[in-house]
Amino acid sequence: MTVEVMIGRGRDAIDMVVDPGSFHENSVGDVAFPEDLGPGAVVGEAAIDGRDVVVIANDAQAFNDKFPVVYFGVIGLEEAYKMAKVVYTTIKQDADKPVGEKRPLVLIVDTPGNGPGKIEEIFGMNKATGSYQLALAEARKSGHPVIALVIGRAISGAFLCHGLQADHILSLSPEFGTMIHVMPITSISRITKMDIERLEELSKENPVFAAGPQFFYHLGGVDELVENVEDMRPAVARHIAEVEAAKLAGDGDATGPMGHGTLGEERGGRMMRRRVIDRMEEEFASVAGQYL
Repeated sequence: MTVEVMIGRGRDAIDMVVDPGSFHENSVGDVAFPEDLGPGAVVGEAAIDGRDVVVIANDAQAFNDKFPVVYFGVIGLEEAYKMAKVVYTTIKQDADKPVGEKRPLVLIVDTPGNGPGKIEEIFGMNKATGSYQLALAEARKSGHPVIALVIGRAISGAFLCHGLQADHILSLSPEFGTMIHVMPITSISRITKMDIERLEELSKENPVFAAGPQFFYHLGGVDELVENVEDMRPAVARHIAEVEAAKLAGDGDATGPMGHGTLGEERGGRMMRRRVIDRMEEEFASVAGQYL
């Protein structure tokens, strides 16, 4: 197995996944995006095995001069809006294409979180990240295969908008130092008032507290663990084909959040999910007539 740490190397990952020389940064169809808009977001059109795809990635080496907290892969206000704009542009350009011909969206994920600065919060950081999350959900539902590949960090609200809405989620295996979790143990301790020592013990076996991709795999959140960087490209291509086949078959619940929930049940990691969903649907049905 080749262990080549990819944290902070989003641009390198793009070159490893797409056809050589095919990536055209800040260009999607006939639409160009300003180079100075959201410099932490790397977007553009490329090809995988000759097929056009749209790529959205993090640049951990970029720094946003307008927002000092946006660096090292953080998704800030501008970055989230830029990513959302790319997705909506792709949806619009492919609106008349049938399923099977719509361009796949390939997300390269390496982010420690969202921009938490005061300015961003005042301007509407939640709206920016929410718009990107909604854009990916709309792309997925309109027939675009959406594939996320975690090469480093996939943490908190940044992963919620940049990756978690994908049809299929892939991740480099734990040997690469990849991390997938809601927040650091120190933050969980402050919120829950639990001792860090106790949380550290829980994180060794409990997938809810643990940060490794293998735990998220157990929960169904990761479709495949990729064990070599050389395998990233064929894995992405293979999952594009699998997702597209499911969409062509009209099986929308086989991928995306619903598909990941089912996968978690099959792997024994989310055994209460179905019971909770059934209970909620039952209670909703009992009162729906009063409101609908």
